[in-house]
Amino acid sequence: MVNKLAQHFRSFADLASAYEQDRDYRIVQVRKPGSGVAILAPHGGSIEAHTSDIAREIAGQDFNLYLFEGLLKAGNFAALHLGSHRFDEPGCLELLQGCKSVVSVHGCGHAGEIVLTGGRDAGLREAITERLKALGVACEAAPAGLDAVDPMNVCNRGEGGAGVQLEVSLELRRSPRRVLLVRAVRETLTATP
Repeated sequence: MVNKLAQHFRSFADLASAYEQDRDYRIVQVRKPGSGVAILAPHGGSIEAHTSDIAREIAGQDFNLYLFEGLLKAGNFAALHLGSHRFDEPGCLELLQGCKSVVSVHGCGHAGEIVLTGGRDAGLREAITERLKALGVACEAAPAGLDAVDPMNVCNRGEGGAGVQLEVSLELRRSPRRVLLVRAVRETLTATP
């Protein structure tokens, strides 16, 4: 079983050779022709709870959506949490090639209702941060290790080589106040030319 833990996988191909699509995990893609925005949850389903739901809500009817969702009965995080800098699922990368803005939704273990922002798109990251704070959502820069500055991080694999990663605490992911997170990101993306 040790060789089937995500920490040992170097790429999506390793994960796909150890687990079966549509039994152990599911990939969801909703393309919106004409949209240059992609919303991702690369650790969705039962890997990082509620990240798929938040990504769906942000994407709405306007933006491209990509979800990688864990379907195992237990142990999804250990088995299927492929690091974002190793997440190179071909369908995801193909979708991102046509997107100028990429926002990736993740879960973090921080206490309280908070969003940690990272990624190489400083302008979009700061705009989302300002909007979150204006709506009363606690938000701060992600610490090293969660800051998503690696160019290979999936949020940075879009057209411009820079995106935003949102690390959302479990308390906020479970809270009705997560609608404020969704609103902040959607409003920021809609206002961005």
